[in-house]
Amino acid sequence: MLSDTIVAISTALNNSAIAIVRLSGDEAFKIAQSIFDRDLYKHRYNEMIYGHIIKDGSVLDEVYLVKFQKGRSFTYEDMVEINCHGGVYITREILNLCLAKGARLALRGEFSKRAYLNGRIDLSQAESINDLILSQNKIQAQSAIKGINGSIQRLVDPLLEDMMAMIGMIEVNIDYPEYDDVVIITHEYLLPKLAKWIKDLKLMIDKAERFRIVKDGLKVALVGKPNVGKSSLLNALLGKDKAIVTDIAGTTRDLVEDSVVLDNITLHLIDTAGIRKAKDTVEKIGVERSLKAIKEADLVLLLIDASRPLDDEDQKLLALVDDYEHLIVYNKCDLNDEIKGLKISAKEGKIDELLAYFNDYAKNDQALVDEDILNNERQIALAKKSQAILMDMQKAAQDGVDLDLLSSDLYEAYHDLSMIVGKDYEDDLIDHLFKNFCLGK
Repeated sequence: MLSDTIVAISTALNNSAIAIVRLSGDEAFKIAQSIFDRDLYKHRYNEMIYGHIIKDGSVLDEVYLVKFQKGRSFTYEDMVEINCHGGVYITREILNLCLAKGARLALRGEFSKRAYLNGRIDLSQAESINDLILSQNKIQAQSAIKGINGSIQRLVDPLLEDMMAMIGMIEVNIDYPEYDDVVIITHEYLLPKLAKWIKDLKLMIDKAERFRIVKDGLKVALVGKPNVGKSSLLNALLGKDKAIVTDIAGTTRDLVEDSVVLDNITLHLIDTAGIRKAKDTVEKIGVERSLKAIKEADLVLLLIDASRPLDDEDQKLLALVDDYEHLIVYNKCDLNDEIKGLKISAKEGKIDELLAYFNDYAKNDQALVDEDILNNERQIALAKKSQAILMDMQKAAQDGVDLDLLSSDLYEAYHDLSMIVGKDYEDDLIDHLFKNFCLGK
């Protein structure tokens, strides 16, 4: 696949002033030259070359063409960008000319994939490019730019290097015992290292999960008995009538979802069906979905009717949410101003106290945007997996399991962590052994 020369339209396909058709691969210059009326080989790299695209001996479009040198382009391959007029017809015609001359239509993300496979960027940088394109707010864009500039690799590399050094020393202890100048690895030597790595990963994961809320928003499940005012609260937070509100208990039978951007945080709100013993099959399904939403939420907002004394259903809900991060909010406070706790009146739109709570929720974590930090669920999951392996390894080391058996666990933990940036751990080990222990002599 890397031997193919690929082509794609790199700008939105619509009527606009300018469009870009991009070629990458060994035949990029040859294909571009075959449809261009200037000798692009006489021009310098990165120079805007004025000329015309020719089809069947006639001028198709007036363009600027730029050629990029292999090893210095985005894909690390010979690459050409044709800056043409942005009409849909013209852009497609130039694309079709390139295809007719031997290029292959690029797959989704293939230019970035080639940049990764050719060593131009690591996997986390490739993800950050897509994150920047899809960013919807300033913090998401800032985080993506940091990722493109290598923040993820800077974060994980010190830990990877430390783990690889330990793997190398264990390998030498096992396979080359005749070396006199090598540290003898014992359980007492290994255990402090394991403790440090586990601690470092925990800090890395905790920061990433806190920053995820700042960057992507807080998923909030609105939970409570039927007719407690969840739908009224959803509408008040959104500033519009999203959910149906009636005096009939159980009006909401399914999840109703929407998002709202506050001063310091985005809320992804889920209005759940009232949780109680279901009276029919439809309501039962709604309650089951509500319970699932509770498990998946970052925060469970339990709404309590302040106008009534707590009953058995309220107590059951309090016990239910106790296992999750939750906030208890008393609604209908206009009917009872003596209640203690966070009070609102959703129907009257009196929710200032709740809005203040949400705006302060992740305020202190906004400074994390300036730190090197894991940037998505895939990266966090790999860090968690590596941490879990190290914790099992720590217990095994405390129990006296042989080092040669422990080394395979360390390999696995290193591999999972290295996949955050897509590194080849086997090549890393070979390089490390030859560099530090002169095994090539």
